[in-house]
Amino acid sequence: MVSHAMASGTSGGPGTPDAATRAARTGQELVTELGASRTAGNWIDAEGRPVVAVTDDRAAADVREAGAVAKVVRHTMRDLKSATETLKRAPKVAGTSWAMDYAANQVVVRADRTVSTAAWARLAGIAEDLGTSVRMERTEGTFTPRLNGADALFAGAGRCSAGFNVTNGQNDFILTAGHCGPVGTTWFSDQQGNSRVGDTVSGSFPGGDFSLVRYDPGTALDGADVVSVGGGQGVRITGAADPAVGQKVFRSGSTTGLQSGQVTGLNATVNYPQGTVTGLIETTVCAEPGDSGGPMFADGLALGVTSGGSGDCRNGGTTFFQPVTRALDSLGVKLAGGPGAAGQAAPSSGSTGGADAAPPPGTSTTAPGGAVLPGAMGPVDTVPGEQSDRAASALERLGDYRNLGPGLFLIAGSLLALVALRIRSERGRRRYRSQYSQSWG
Repeated sequence: MVSHAMASGTSGGPGTPDAATRAARTGQELVTELGASRTAGNWIDAEGRPVVAVTDDRAAADVREAGAVAKVVRHTMRDLKSATETLKRAPKVAGTSWAMDYAANQVVVRADRTVSTAAWARLAGIAEDLGTSVRMERTEGTFTPRLNGADALFAGAGRCSAGFNVTNGQNDFILTAGHCGPVGTTWFSDQQGNSRVGDTVSGSFPGGDFSLVRYDPGTALDGADVVSVGGGQGVRITGAADPAVGQKVFRSGSTTGLQSGQVTGLNATVNYPQGTVTGLIETTVCAEPGDSGGPMFADGLALGVTSGGSGDCRNGGTTFFQPVTRALDSLGVKLAGGPGAAGQAAPSSGSTGGADAAPPPGTSTTAPGGAVLPGAMGPVDTVPGEQSDRAASALERLGDYRNLGPGLFLIAGSLLALVALRIRSERGRRRYRSQYSQSWG
């Protein structure tokens, strides 16, 4: 029998702001408690309920008793992980990826259009040996990091987007994608290299896909926990968490603005032409070159930074994200900003209201003093007045985005200095507002 709090015992339901977050947490706790030999992952179903894949009737009963949905499957998590280890040992083929599809109880191997017929046949042979725990799929487009090598990154390698502001207590940094630039890269806010932002001081790529850009001394980071969603609106990030399969998520970037989609897989491996990256989040959120490093979030929680994928925002595609929690742990930093932004999910599993809950439609999305409430959309020009002048120095250091040319804005993410950036996709903002309105019930 499981011992943690029952999912059905919370006072809120699918209509409360953090229902998806609580559902994800419930499923993750059940998987941890029951163990890898009796479970095979968890996800959120179309009705917003936590679902846990189990391998025996007793485990199914425990899951149902905890208020979640149980699905009895054939392959355990150990089986799925064993399949991925076999795939990792095989010769690397650029343009391939694999991720665990918990709902199908399989590892899905995908190959883009660059993979030859011969390489596809070799992969298919490995998959056949692994049996029904693996399935093969062809995908459109090409798996690449979302760096735009044709345009100037104001460090010489292309254009990227910032993810989240982080700190180690002594210095402040931008958390972004590792493939944007190696350690020692100097970032500028103009193509001429006149206005420095900072230097890349730590990171991982390939293997992981995250890096830290340390701000030059004197940069003000007041209100650094606000992510711009365009139209003068911002969302306060209160902490970091791991998403669940089936969860709806949002991301923003300097090329395509605010976009939304669903998490389709976890612990994904992608064989980019530049090298293999593991432990990624697989989603249906679209992205394009230049969106790399941009923030992915939901319910006011930081979830990931954009790594790469295939397709585009006209035809759709697959996009992979570096989990924020893993990057924070590896780099020894935490989210910068308010007291809730300490690298942990702020809303508790039983929270249904108070200061950490998004308000219902028609009520103010700003707290006393003008701050944007966690997870809620609110006007970004309501930052407390005494912070505005100090934050202006960061804006000046980054320059006027209108001087950078179409689509060449360097940082599109969580800096207060960047909340004035107008994200191009009004449709994306409507989707965001609609999602939270539904959550508010």
